[in-house]
Amino acid sequence: MSSVTYTSRNGIAEIAIDRADKYNIINHDVVRELNAAWHRFNASDDRVAILTGTGERAFTAGADLRDIPHDFWRAVPGVGVPVTKPVIAVTAGLVVGGGLVLVQMADLAVAADNTVLSYPEAKVGYSGGLISSLAARIPHKIAMELLVVGGSISAQRAYEAGLVNRVVPLGQQLAVARELAAQIAANAPLVVGMLKDYVGQVLPKGPSEAAAIARARVEAVNSAEDYHEGIAAFIEKRTPQFAGR
Repeated sequence: MSSVTYTSRNGIAEIAIDRADKYNIINHDVVRELNAAWHRFNASDDRVAILTGTGERAFTAGADLRDIPHDFWRAVPGVGVPVTKPVIAVTAGLVVGGGLVLVQMADLAVAADNTVLSYPEAKVGYSGGLISSLAARIPHKIAMELLVVGGSISAQRAYEAGLVNRVVPLGQQLAVARELAAQIAANAPLVVGMLKDYVGQVLPKGPSEAAAIARARVEAVNSAEDYHEGIAAFIEKRTPQFAGR
């Protein structure tokens, strides 16, 4: 059974963490399937993606602490996968830990009014550090209160801090996100892609984010067709035929 679903319509991909019975917590399957979904999105004709979680209780309650996916960075768009098209996060209920990282890395966000965002890892004794980039997206002291105090903020507070674009009544969040996505999908994709790229260059990257991006790129090179061709050619004592993929 899949933990992440991917649907496509009218140039809009909808990617959902589908573990509503478990508050959409993030385990190794979710990480692997989100990573695959971002690759699928990149390769598709879809022009914008909506990232959400099923149900109304949680976008995601964060990592599965009984089996922590320490490679969570692989699931994060723009970190584990260099996503070149806009991503809209759509939240309801709990947005915890890695869920907050996913929201911060999205280009836009729509929150149901029951959304509560928190980063309790300082209380748990675990963190991958990707959250540090939050301070590049919202005021420093608001970010630090979330990170080192380990408290929470409401959807309205997140809106006031600039972390989300819309706060809407519960049940309307996906419809509003689809309206935004449709507007983006109707725009010139080369312009949209260029602006997303340039904005990504303007935003500072924390140490964990930069390290994860570098690791993802190295792994992509060392698992590519050219890698296997190069090794095979060396063993077979022939000239390699590289294809650039």
